[in-house]
Amino acid sequence: QVQLEESGGGLVQAGGSLRLSCAASGRTFSRYVMGWFRQAPGKEREFVAAISWSGGRTYYADSVKGRFGISRVNAGNMVYLQMNSLRPEDTAVYYCAADTSGGSYLSANTVDYDRWGQGTQVTVSS
Repeated sequence: QVQLEESGGGLVQAGGSLRLSCAASGRTFSRYVMGWFRQAPGKEREFVAAISWSGGRTYYADSVKGRFGISRVNAGNMVYLQMNSLRPEDTAVYYCAADTSGGSYLSANTVDYDRWGQGTQVTVSS
């Protein structure tokens, strides 16, 4: 059973940076596509970024492209989301997600991820 735990959220001023971390359990972590999603109050959960098994391929939502960076360290079962130039509209609960099917497709759809963390709050003040 894969478990995910996010950390690194907090309160930051607009223009600032945060780095989110996601610690994963499981011996086959290196075969999971990993993603980050976010959910603002009153809104649906939305895709932020995804990364392939090796980290060689990444995929970003247009809203964060050029500002956020996803990375992973398979030896440590960790995934990261570096968030720069933060904006008030980035305020949300951020979730780490895993696609444990073994596929290689970098999906932006929540239904393609079967393991989720509990989320970490990011608040960007103006």
